[in-house]
Amino acid sequence: MSKLRLIPKLQLKPASYNSKKLVLVITRQFQECIEIGDPVSQAKIFQDQLSDELIFINIDKNNKQEVSVLAEVINKVSQEIFMPLTAGGGVTKLEDFRTLLSNGADKISINSQAVISPEFITKASDKYGSQCVVVSIDYKKEQNGEYFVYINGGKQKTSIHPVEWAIQSEKLGAGELLITSIDNDGMKVGLDLNLTNQICKSVNIPVITAGGCGLSKHFSDGFIEGNASAVSAGTFFAHRDQNFMQTRSHILNAGVNIRRQR
Repeated sequence: MSKLRLIPKLQLKPASYNSKKLVLVITRQFQECIEIGDPVSQAKIFQDQLSDELIFINIDKNNKQEVSVLAEVINKVSQEIFMPLTAGGGVTKLEDFRTLLSNGADKISINSQAVISPEFITKASDKYGSQCVVVSIDYKKEQNGEYFVYINGGKQKTSIHPVEWAIQSEKLGAGELLITSIDNDGMKVGLDLNLTNQICKSVNIPVITAGGCGLSKHFSDGFIEGNASAVSAGTFFAHRDQNFMQTRSHILNAGVNIRRQR
């Protein structure tokens, strides 16, 4: 059995003081956004704390930033750390894959463009390999209990159910899924275990679940009850005295098969 993964998610947005510079931010339900620092410095801290991987997502809702700006960040990070990197946000064409991969990314996350043009998943998978293609699925739960996929930074509702989209994404060539509950994002109430479990049981590729971790137990629940291959979080590690290594220890103590500290 392969080791389960614990993955910090570093969300990026143009700095308030310099629109050409991406800074690390945390969010609440994809709305409130707080700048918290330099992504390269934070990436180095996560490496020192034995992170398994890192995910970098440019969440600029206005889409004013070119992928080349994200590529600059990835390039700087890849010169400082030695772990798998996933990069995404604003990826709309195959050239964007090449740009990010050539600057140090190992995997590329695609979201809105995959929904708008599903064949983009297949083209990317055929050209760069399915192991490079991570389909990111942002979703909300309606008051009546129905789930829907959202795109464009959580602003645009689609008619697609996230489980159906997960299944289709795998068939189209995705090698991994990153699912995020918009409702739980930054709220520290725990992951959406129900939908995580549904998706994990419906596909045969790794599923990273995110959105809502506020306690170490929430990570363990994602693995044990959600059956996720990995749990990702951003806000949790930004505003906790408890660091990444301590969180890993709590998860191990819960009997989860994650990588032990060296």
